[in-house]
Amino acid sequence: MRLRTVLAATTAALAAATCLTAAGPANAQDDHACSSTVSIDRFSDALDKTAYDGTFVGNLSALAVDTDGSLAALSDRSSLFDLDAKTLQPRSVTPLADETGTALDSEGLVIDGDGTRLITSETEPSVRRYSRSGRILGRLPVPASLRVAPAGRAVPNGTFEGLTLLPGGHTLLASMEYALSGDSSGAVRFQTWERHRAGFVPAAQYAYPVDAGLGVPEVQATPDGRLLVLERGFTSGVGNTVRLYLADPRRATDTSGVENLTGQAGVRPIKKTLLADLAACPTLGATAKQPQPNPLLDNIEGMVVTRHDKGRLKVLLVSDDNQNAVQTTRFYYLQVQVTH
Repeated sequence: MRLRTVLAATTAALAAATCLTAAGPANAQDDHACSSTVSIDRFSDALDKTAYDGTFVGNLSALAVDTDGSLAALSDRSSLFDLDAKTLQPRSVTPLADETGTALDSEGLVIDGDGTRLITSETEPSVRRYSRSGRILGRLPVPASLRVAPAGRAVPNGTFEGLTLLPGGHTLLASMEYALSGDSSGAVRFQTWERHRAGFVPAAQYAYPVDAGLGVPEVQATPDGRLLVLERGFTSGVGNTVRLYLADPRRATDTSGVENLTGQAGVRPIKKTLLADLAACPTLGATAKQPQPNPLLDNIEGMVVTRHDKGRLKVLLVSDDNQNAVQTTRFYYLQVQVTH
């Protein structure tokens, strides 16, 4: 999605990131280190400003590993690409639409164990189930307060950006990008659904403490039930801020019955710790088409864990170029290590 212009987050906001411990593979002397917990292996601009079968390959907002090991890449212009996991080259593209045939503002993606595609649109917002061929199979219920005003209290272009299935496959989680009207600006809601025989039904909701001036474009579950959370913002003339956090919702308060999140006592938000500010990554020779604090950075919006082994995660990120000449479709190959 097109980002609103925001102020850069303050150092004090970083210091407020709390709890959890993380220790990692990136040595301080490693020229690929972004932090003590995150390193970047490489990046690829191979798909930037390309087309496949008459469809622009860009506007990428989410990634997922398909059941056959290929990479699914979701465009927010209603297209789902199947990419070769090694070369990133497109192998097919599936058009998407809502029940009336209208294009989606498609932002979040999960591929279920049977190959069903769960896809969010931030317009309403919604979560729909699609077959591999793009046929709608159903739609999940969404709590009224999360709908875009005037139907609910969400701001336009600030709803379901991230989507992930927790380990075991019983709990689906969607992250709002920005706070609801009436909530503190630093409290973003994460909504869950529980799988039942009849389908997914709304369940617990949590408050995530986002850094000042940033939003949440993506969230991905780790094998132990915690979350990798991307926080992102843009400042005109300065560029993007992109931070990667490790977050733990397991002891957070269920806020589904809390009308306004205002920092009140008795509401425990999700706890988080900073893994890396991606501006601190090595440039690896990357160039930027507009001012950036690090030329490697762009409008990073999609994320998927592609492999894991004893707390070491391989994580793939992608930027959304908004089909804009001064932005780039860029893939980032990270290694992240987390401990309890």
